[in-house]
Amino acid sequence: MSNQYDFVALGDIVIDAFIQLSKDDADVSTDMDTGKKTLHMPFGGKLPYEDVTVVNAVGNSPNAAVAAHRLGLRTALVTNVGHDRWGQDCLDALRTEGVHTDYVKVHEGKITNYHYVLRYGPERTILIKHEHYPYFLPDFETPPRYIYFSSIGEHGLPFHHEIAAYVKAHPETKLVFQPGTFQIRVGHEALKDVYEVTEIFFCNKEEAQEILGSKEQDVPTLIRDFKKLGPKMPVITDGPNGAYVVDENDQAWHMPMYPDPAPPVDRTGAGDSFSSTFTTAIALGLSPAEALSWGPINSMSVVQHIGAQKGLLTRDVLEKHLAEAPEDYKAKRV
Repeated sequence: MSNQYDFVALGDIVIDAFIQLSKDDADVSTDMDTGKKTLHMPFGGKLPYEDVTVVNAVGNSPNAAVAAHRLGLRTALVTNVGHDRWGQDCLDALRTEGVHTDYVKVHEGKITNYHYVLRYGPERTILIKHEHYPYFLPDFETPPRYIYFSSIGEHGLPFHHEIAAYVKAHPETKLVFQPGTFQIRVGHEALKDVYEVTEIFFCNKEEAQEILGSKEQDVPTLIRDFKKLGPKMPVITDGPNGAYVVDENDQAWHMPMYPDPAPPVDRTGAGDSFSSTFTTAIALGLSPAEALSWGPINSMSVVQHIGAQKGLLTRDVLEKHLAEAPEDYKAKRV
């Protein structure tokens, strides 16, 4: 067997404890102008909950690695865990999924990231805390075909430049960049070298506006603006309005959402499943327009389950959904 990985994901790993709040007892308000919902929790109160579901080995990059493996790629994860029970649970979960753990580093004296997700129907608020780990880029025996880089902690800025330098020195490796909160907030200038060597880039419309410092509403215009930063194939999602991509020939494509079979149960991981599925399709030789039809199907499946990985599909099931798609579920030039 070749030692080359098709898909190596880089980013933080966490355990999510999903706490289902009681709809009868939770205090939730809705802003009439924006539709934004807010959960209120008074000090001194006792807020009942219905149940807890613990999901191991999640996070933007672990979710992507699991998705890519289920769709047929040879995958590995570069991440950090503590020398504790939570870390072992994460390693066990990754191995069960078939994700190689050669590059998972176990740290003595540190704890594995553990988050609490307060659920109210499909809505959620996440209590997060990231342990400070020293980020590292492995000495790959054979350069991977794709590096999928996503959310890491704020102290990891130098690591971005290390990744950019590696990809520049190894053009056979394609970089996929799905920025997390910190990476979006620092803007594109601080990560100029990363954008310049990125093959595929993912974000949503609001994130694109924030990164570019733009109020532009037209998504095809936004993604062409991203091409000027370096990414060859920027992809922007726009919620219920679907997703867009600009290919290497500067042709923009739009894809509608795949219809939900039932109301969403939990939206955690929908973006990760879309991005990793699109990337996997490209790695398997599909065109950008074809890849754009794969992503929403996995997102549709993921939101029907609690957690970011339970609903991830295998290739045969995804292609069955594609074959049974509505007639208007097609990529269109825009």
